[in-house]
Amino acid sequence: MAQSRQKSYANVRIRDLKFEVNDSVYLKISPMKGVMRFGKKGKLCPRYVGPYKILKRIGKVAYELDLPNELAPVHPVFNVSIIEKCISDPV
Repeated sequence: MAQSRQKSYANVRIRDLKFEVNDSVYLKISPMKGVMRFGKKGKLCPRYVGPYKILKRIGKVAYELDLPNELAPVHPVFNVSIIEKCISDPV
C-alpha cells in the first residue's frame, strides 16, 4: 500500500516522450554561472540549441542526433530528458 502511494507520487512528473526518426528536436544545454556560451553569459545564454534531426532510437529513453561538425567532440546520444520536440510554424 505505501509502496504504491510512493510510486504514484514519483510518477506525477513523468512524461511519456516518444520521438520518431527524422523528427526535429532541440537539445537542452545547462546554464553555468560565469561561463560564456554562444556569446552570452548566464541567464541570457540560450537554453536550447538546434534543431537537429533524430537518426535512430537507442533503447527506451535515448536517441542519436545528427550533430553538426562544430559539435563533433560531443557524443551524439542523448536522453529524452534533455530533448525537446521542435514545433515548426505552419506557414
